[in-house]
Amino acid sequence: MKHVLAMVGFGGMAGWHYDLIEGMEDLSVAGIWDIKEERRAYAASRQIHVYQGLEDLLADEAVDLVLIATPNDVHKSIAIKAMEAGKNVVSEKPVTLSSRDLEEMREAAGRTGRFLTVHQNRRWDEDFLTVKKVMEEGKLGEIFRLESRVHGSRGIPGDWRQEKEHGGGMVLDWGVHLFDQALLLFPEVKLETVYATLTNVTNQLVDDGFTADLGFANGVHMLVEVGTSNFISLPRWYVLGTNGTARIADWGQDIQIVRALGTDEKDVVPVRTAAGLTKTMAPRREDSIHTEVEPEVKSDIREFYQNVMAVLEGREESRIKLTEVMRVMRLMEAVFQSAIKKEVIRFED
Repeated sequence: MKHVLAMVGFGGMAGWHYDLIEGMEDLSVAGIWDIKEERRAYAASRQIHVYQGLEDLLADEAVDLVLIATPNDVHKSIAIKAMEAGKNVVSEKPVTLSSRDLEEMREAAGRTGRFLTVHQNRRWDEDFLTVKKVMEEGKLGEIFRLESRVHGSRGIPGDWRQEKEHGGGMVLDWGVHLFDQALLLFPEVKLETVYATLTNVTNQLVDDGFTADLGFANGVHMLVEVGTSNFISLPRWYVLGTNGTARIADWGQDIQIVRALGTDEKDVVPVRTAAGLTKTMAPRREDSIHTEVEPEVKSDIREFYQNVMAVLEGREESRIKLTEVMRVMRLMEAVFQSAIKKEVIRFED
């Protein structure tokens, strides 16, 4: 069955969607609408049909799916209008600016009988899938701490992401991805506590970075961090278990695993520091540990749209459920609340 998609907003991310869809079977792009004349001109230069406006796009009976790739603050209004026009909707992340807004969008989806989903594309990130696989294999023993971070040194991009009224800031831009991944690592476990701090190094209007400590009911603590003023980056992933440690230094790199072999170390050679000796921090002997490197788990982001089409045809359930999206939205709200109040927030009791 052929499906036809139209795009509202044609910035960089929408261009990425267009290139992805262009190589897919059973899905095509009918055209775009963007309020910026230069983006409409760019689309026309690529021989992409440009609608006369949003109403013109929504009136196209050939279109059964609308992608919303606009600034975050107008996702809700466009999505509701599209569903009321009989269209199914894919929204870029974050789906909207608040859990209350998301409830309105869910109500509209139920009322109109249309399908609403969110492009949580980093569920297909290969570094995330690799960490998930290593944890499921149990090589590290019982996991007690994880660290997930992205670091850059260029500040916030010079567009609407710098502006609070459009839903700018790193919690909404990158936190929505990293928190989604964090919750997927422990899908059946309650998240009990949230403690967060925000940074405003290069921008005083929105957060240009954050650190959040997530305390799960199973005793695991996960540090989630985004920084845009980091000229030396820390590892993308750092996973600690009772039997070993794993690290992914950056995107596109394999995972390094160091784990204990169960050999009892009786003769520890102390490390000499400037102020004395330490046995506690002395390195393990080579015969007591095993070091290995596992390749990244490969993925195919086209599965997102393949799943969307399967949902529309009644063959599959959505891989991105609105209940999961709501949990992430509420978590981002808890992050802001914690940072403002400077206190631990009880999230799910």
